[in-house]
Amino acid sequence: MEKSRVLVVGGTGYIGRRIVKASLAQGHGTYVLMRPEIGLDVDKLLMLLSFKAQGARLVEASLDDHHALVAAVKQVDVVVSAMSGVHFRSHNLMLQLKLVEAIKEAGSVKRFLPSEFGMDPARMGHALEPGRVTFDEKMEIRRRIEEANIPHTYISANCFATYFAPNLCQMGTLLPPKENVHIYGDGNVKVVFMDEDDVATYTIKCIDDPRALNKTIYLRPIENILSQNELIAKWENLSGKVLEKIPITGDEFLASMEGMDLANQVGVGHYYHIFYEGCLTNFDIEEDGEEEASLLYPEVQYTRMDECMKCYL
Repeated sequence: MEKSRVLVVGGTGYIGRRIVKASLAQGHGTYVLMRPEIGLDVDKLLMLLSFKAQGARLVEASLDDHHALVAAVKQVDVVVSAMSGVHFRSHNLMLQLKLVEAIKEAGSVKRFLPSEFGMDPARMGHALEPGRVTFDEKMEIRRRIEEANIPHTYISANCFATYFAPNLCQMGTLLPPKENVHIYGDGNVKVVFMDEDDVATYTIKCIDDPRALNKTIYLRPIENILSQNELIAKWENLSGKVLEKIPITGDEFLASMEGMDLANQVGVGHYYHIFYEGCLTNFDIEEDGEEEASLLYPEVQYTRMDECMKCYL
């Protein structure tokens, strides 16, 4: 079967750049939206040119230019959006509504993957303010996709390893703790950690797979389902140093939100759902519209967290 042509929107972003590379690596005709709004951002321009040198095609269109956007999506079979939804960078999720309208008018796109890549928003109706806006917006995007009868796949990628593993899940740093580590509750809640390149690999694996059509694909490989305590033990084994453990109750953790800026308040809320409630693992993947990626694609040699943390020694 001929592989689909893929347009990546947000291709210079943190996960988007990896999706572009995965698409090229898996032999897809790969197109990257080049938005005039990059202005004088030379780093983004150089990244786009590097994609071109690797074989990608750059398609110029603004999200504010409906006709150009329709023309762009008509060139491909699959559209993958990796637009930012995090508050400490830029929060652009609702701009995807313009993409949905373009895909709807084009009428030729066989699969759309909106920007999700975190917790499953369909399971986060109880989420705390102010962070719940992320889930509400993702659900609004889903609603519009489904109302337009656009074929789709939703990717739930859980915790990006670089942000959660080497720092042993500590907020405000990306580096491993040197003396002590804060433990959320009893530290035994199971969490899913995913190497970002693996997220991109699984994402591209899905786009031509009928088993993933109109479904949510959870990235939950068995060896990357770890509690915070288990993650810390892996680091202590690698580093040869035992850290002091400082437990934080759920109430204490939520109270720390007071006086924080919006981005950090959002972070505390999301951490609470992950590490105290266990929102990534407190359900079984068994509904008709759900699949688990490592079971669909056992050939993918995904990165374990020991390997991810070794370079921090």
